[in-house]
Amino acid sequence: MKPTIYMPSSELSAFVMCYWTLEGEKNSTPQKNTIVPDGTMKLIFHYRDTYIHHPSEAERLVLPKCFLIGQLTKPYVVEPQGRTGTFVVRFHPNGFLPFTTIPIKEMENTAVPLEVVFGKRGVILGEQVLNANSTTERIQLLETFLLSELTAKGRIDSIVKSTVETIFNANGKFSVNEFSENNNINRRQLARKFSLTIGLSPKQLAKTIRLQSTLKALLNEEVSSLTDLAYENDYFDQAHFIKEFKEFTGLTPKEFFGNDLKMSLIFDKK
Repeated sequence: MKPTIYMPSSELSAFVMCYWTLEGEKNSTPQKNTIVPDGTMKLIFHYRDTYIHHPSEAERLVLPKCFLIGQLTKPYVVEPQGRTGTFVVRFHPNGFLPFTTIPIKEMENTAVPLEVVFGKRGVILGEQVLNANSTTERIQLLETFLLSELTAKGRIDSIVKSTVETIFNANGKFSVNEFSENNNINRRQLARKFSLTIGLSPKQLAKTIRLQSTLKALLNEEVSSLTDLAYENDYFDQAHFIKEFKEFTGLTPKEFFGNDLKMSLIFDKK
């Protein structure tokens, strides 16, 4: 299964990175999917069958039909229960803050039901999106809703915005100390702003984006040596690379390439 990606309107482009849909029949869907941390929060609508989340080998939690997934700092394993039909709103790392009164940090690694995030308005939105007849209609519903929620609190912190852009442009090869010194920004102040706005520290976001960049290289390029790949992406050595790879995906690079892998990794391939 490959997601189909749609871009937001200009009015929401500062907050929403993209929309995407994923559809598939049960017999064509991996037994398990691992959502890899990517530094963003997402609104997720399952308009077909539900998913089960596996916090551990022994735990099984049925996910809501409509929910917000908070910032992930570890792999998030889900199991489809039938036909896949998923509509997703992917926000910029600092893009969801204007739409919530819940502290961003409290939603880390958590699926928060829409009624908790938005109250009765969230319940109505969820029903409308689930009953919509097309992706175009779902996007129109979400854009209308988000614009109605966007008030004066929609201002984006310029320091956080410029730091996020620097981290993404550098593919996560980022030094907090160097950036703070070059831009005359207090490191602790920057960390506080990130925690409030994104739910991650600048270092955590950089680690996440670096791993995403490395995954793309593994899939889209001919990689002759994992050691070379590790050094190219500013890992100390191969052991450091393997440790962080497993921290974010739940797999070693060797397992990632294994023929018997019965799951798919869901991450930003663009």
